[in-house]
Amino acid sequence: MMVIPLAGHQRWLFAGSALLTVMYLLLTAREFAARHYAFRADLPSLERAVRLAPGNAEYRYRLGRYFAFVAATPQPALENYQAATRLNPHQARYWFDLAAVYQVSGNPDGQRDALENALRAEPTAPDVAWEAANFFLIAGDTDRALHEFRVVIENDSSLALIALQTCWRVRPDADALLRDIVPHRTATLIAFLSLLQAKQETESAIKVWTQLVQVNQKFETRYLFDYVRYLIQAHRPDAAETAWQQASGVLNLPAYLQSPDNLIVNGNFSLDVLNGGFDWTYQTQPGVKLQLDPSDFREGQRSLSITFEGPGISDAGIRQLIPVQGATAYEFTTYYKSSAFEGAGGPQIVVRDFYTGEPVFTSDTLTDADFWKPVHSRFTTPASTALLVVKIERIPPGSPMRGKLWLDDFQLSPDTSEVLP
Repeated sequence: MMVIPLAGHQRWLFAGSALLTVMYLLLTAREFAARHYAFRADLPSLERAVRLAPGNAEYRYRLGRYFAFVAATPQPALENYQAATRLNPHQARYWFDLAAVYQVSGNPDGQRDALENALRAEPTAPDVAWEAANFFLIAGDTDRALHEFRVVIENDSSLALIALQTCWRVRPDADALLRDIVPHRTATLIAFLSLLQAKQETESAIKVWTQLVQVNQKFETRYLFDYVRYLIQAHRPDAAETAWQQASGVLNLPAYLQSPDNLIVNGNFSLDVLNGGFDWTYQTQPGVKLQLDPSDFREGQRSLSITFEGPGISDAGIRQLIPVQGATAYEFTTYYKSSAFEGAGGPQIVVRDFYTGEPVFTSDTLTDADFWKPVHSRFTTPASTALLVVKIERIPPGSPMRGKLWLDDFQLSPDTSEVLP
């Protein structure tokens, strides 16, 4: 049997392994040194990092940024950015900064090509999409600009509003923007709605609202209140009433809807007062204290108590808006109690046309009642009336008054007493 000596082979294997180890250590040391220099801000260090690791795209990119932002020399910046994109074409920021240098150099074709590559590298990056959108906008490519603005809106909430503003300026068409640009998400639609309200674009705002409620996701009630208030100020109580009804399911407010038998919402104060929309709203008035009183009521579980104490009182500060039909007969009822009042006159319930301010009903003075007394009236709204407001006013206004009033069981319904069978 022949035995082959291995001593010589072992020496060669050991030498080879040692050589590979040395080479690895040298390469590691070279890369470590390159990394050390690359993270320094001076030109010699950055150039040394590139010499030590010529295949590293990041180092070429950092050298390009030095020439672009520190030395302000576009040509070497351009050369290094181009080298970085050749080494790694999948980093959008390389293409992004290359596009900026092309822009400074007056090369729109190069800028467009670099932006296209940046978009391919990171199609959902909002900073890239923002830059591209503005470039396409200046170039007159509106459709492409709007497409990139959609990317911005979808991916960066901090830029969403200004992107929406730009989209509306470029294409003031709610239908087109809702179809192609504005994501059907609650936050984005609310931002778009607020923008249109600020611009007094009522019909467009109504379209956005319709889309918002169709998303069927809960949102903060204050946006409903703001929208209803806006529509009322825009003389669109019909749209405000529709919005209130549409939002009732989404925001869990069905108890705050009008009923056929009573157009006044929360008339017995059994529900929490929302202070918005078509529920009761209130503002603090000097010399007036409003409180829900569970200790004294006629119906339900509590009443509204109003304490007057001081001069200058003209309004209790609480009211409710009521959508109605013009030239229609209504029956109004409520109940009150009061303590002894001091001062001339006293509080009265007044129902007015919201837009003209003309009263359709004014009660007698609500004083001297130590038991629940009814207030009742029938009236017909003027033909132009679409919205009433019920208030508690101090008549005569402004003079001093002291006393306490309780109110409960407000009702307003169509008057059918004269309808023939």
